[in-house]
Amino acid sequence: MERHLDLEYARVGDRSLCLDLYLPDERSRPLPLIVYIHGGAWRAGDKAHPRALRYVSEGFAVASVGYRLSQEAIFPAQIHDCKAAVRWLRAHAQTYGLDVHRVAAWGESAGAHLAALLGVSAGVPELEGALGNPDQSSAVNAVCSWFGPSDFLRMNDSPGVQGHNAPDSPESELIGAPIQTRPDLVARANPVTYVREGAPPFLLMHGTADEVVIPGQSELLHAALVRAGVRSTLILLGGLGHGFPGDHGRWGEIYGYVSAFLAATLGT
Repeated sequence: MERHLDLEYARVGDRSLCLDLYLPDERSRPLPLIVYIHGGAWRAGDKAHPRALRYVSEGFAVASVGYRLSQEAIFPAQIHDCKAAVRWLRAHAQTYGLDVHRVAAWGESAGAHLAALLGVSAGVPELEGALGNPDQSSAVNAVCSWFGPSDFLRMNDSPGVQGHNAPDSPESELIGAPIQTRPDLVARANPVTYVREGAPPFLLMHGTADEVVIPGQSELLHAALVRAGVRSTLILLGGLGHGFPGDHGRWGEIYGYVSAFLAATLGT
């Protein structure tokens, strides 16, 4: 595996925004690309251990994106960063042998929220930002979302272990205000706001026992996508919690769904 670590894709003042790019050792044609976005409630986590790394051996390039966390900058900084990363990758596709027409976004939890936004908001001016390579598109061709938020004001629709409406909740910290007091800011951050005809195919996966981000969040996004005529597959994994934790023996099944989705949407 060929590793290119800490590639600067944009700069905000003195802050360098970086991604890690992983490539197969052997390649004879432009590579389909997975843009992986880590979770961590928008306030933790890093790009060091992308779940998608396993797909390098199957002929994919994997870019793991670092982005500004909520204690450093509030929304929409995070999606501005992710879109800038996609634009940078397109601008440097020839250097690294990437296929700009086969790009998937994949994220988990907070990263899934950002991956979903990448999928549904291409060309939305307030979410594009002004960081780097404005001549390139930030659009993606497929989205894999693992247990991600999609409508912040409905995250307490069923009981969970976290009070999402609290002033110090991850969602409130992301938008810079208690979410129930600023529905306008919440709407701007919600993937369901931007669902439209022509969005790329989605694979939504969620554990039915998830009490951090309730499975209804994926169900809401799936329903909105279907209403808009977008190809969407919803996989509810019985008994699994947030992060699909534990030695449950189902990783083959879980990654099998992802492999089938990537083959159907990007090929290899």
